[in-house]
Amino acid sequence: MENQLLFFFCALGVFNGFLVSLYLLFFTKQKRIQNLFLGLLVLLLSIRIGKSLHTIFTPREDRNLLILQVGLSACFLIGVSLFYYLKSSVENTKKITSFWKIHFVFLLLVVVVVGLAKPYPSNSDFWNTYFVKFIYTVWGIYVVISGFVLKDIFKKVFKRGVKCTIAELWLFNVYIANVLIYVAYIIGFFYFYYVGTLTFSFVFYGLLFFLLFKSNRDNVFKDIPEKYAFKKIESEEAVLIIEALENVMQQKELYKNTNTKLNNIAKELHISAHKLSQILNDNLGKSFAQYINEYRVEEAKKLIAKNSKYTLEVIGYEAGFSSRSTFYATFKKITGITPAAFRDSLT
Repeated sequence: MENQLLFFFCALGVFNGFLVSLYLLFFTKQKRIQNLFLGLLVLLLSIRIGKSLHTIFTPREDRNLLILQVGLSACFLIGVSLFYYLKSSVENTKKITSFWKIHFVFLLLVVVVVGLAKPYPSNSDFWNTYFVKFIYTVWGIYVVISGFVLKDIFKKVFKRGVKCTIAELWLFNVYIANVLIYVAYIIGFFYFYYVGTLTFSFVFYGLLFFLLFKSNRDNVFKDIPEKYAFKKIESEEAVLIIEALENVMQQKELYKNTNTKLNNIAKELHISAHKLSQILNDNLGKSFAQYINEYRVEEAKKLIAKNSKYTLEVIGYEAGFSSRSTFYATFKKITGITPAAFRDSLT
């Protein structure tokens, strides 16, 4: 029963993987280069997992060695498919360049030529001793360089106060899923062979649930909007914008209005909200909320020093905070002490 359940779970992942790949390659309405590479990636992974399934649940004497060769050959192209899927998604590629075609065809020819010159059925020792290690090495190299493609998205994911789009989170999760599958197969190569097969099924359904629970999941298969994270502002322009920003904040005291948003300040500066957000994140290392709250805390400190008869709650509202709890929490986070402790320190 345990073997039957294991087979069912793994086989279901492979079967659904084939269906998804066929849909992305031939039937999706979104005819994009990115969907082509994603479909190819899922197809190659499904072939590789199918090979593992055949190996695990077929007695050694009954195994089809040609299936083993096809599965291992698919492994050789998984990494490059992942790389070009992520790269084309981040760069919003509209057309496959000649270099990309040559690159992919070269790798395809390598594995095809080796397969024809030394077919697995009659050269299993060569494959298991040498070529499989070469395949996993190439796969691993592409996994690593694929991570560099997502370096800006990694920064956004792990930076507090910066929100990622659904498409960016999808690319992040796809990359992590592939890392887990690769690591699982490395572990399986030395220890437990079926780990890779199980991992594929887990991450496949994990990504599926990610899509199901996102209301705007259609954006995953559309171009990523040209966000500020991929466009660097020249330092001279950034300095001018920061100076104008500080002048506006000091002269118009926009921070005192609890309803002030990023768009409101961007309009005052006659720039886009994306550009202002980039300035705050890249040049000042702060989110908009952190930036404006620092002004509010400074204003609250001045009011506390000047108006000892006002309650702290009133001072918080006057400084621009929307509630007493927000005022206390933000004040302590920035200064390290509560508003009451700050007032006591002045006496």
